[in-house]
Amino acid sequence: QVQVVESGGGVVQTGGSLRLSCTASGRTFSRNVMGWFRQAPGKEREFVAAIRWPGGYTYYADSVKGRFTATRDNAKNTQYLQMNSLTPEDTAMYYCASGSRLISSTVRSPTAYDYWGQGTQVTVSS
Repeated sequence: QVQVVESGGGVVQTGGSLRLSCTASGRTFSRNVMGWFRQAPGKEREFVAAIRWPGGYTYYADSVKGRFTATRDNAKNTQYLQMNSLTPEDTAMYYCASGSRLISSTVRSPTAYDYWGQGTQVTVSS
């Protein structure tokens, strides 16, 4: 079993920044990807970003490229999503998810991940 816990959401004004954190614990030895997804009310869950290790490869949705940065602290087994230049369109529940032995062609698919956090709300006011 793997437990995934994310934190760091909140309310911010347009143009502001937030940093989300996500930690996986438990049987994590085969884990190699942490993905970030978001879901706004009435919309499907969508891919935001992912980081794959070893190597620290990062992947981003076009809508966040250049504004969001995914990083990993190996010593803490913690992933971060730095979100800058936020807009109201970024308002959603954000989830991190842990994947095992994923390859680059699958990191954008939510079905590739088997453990999910509870979500953290990000609200951007105009």
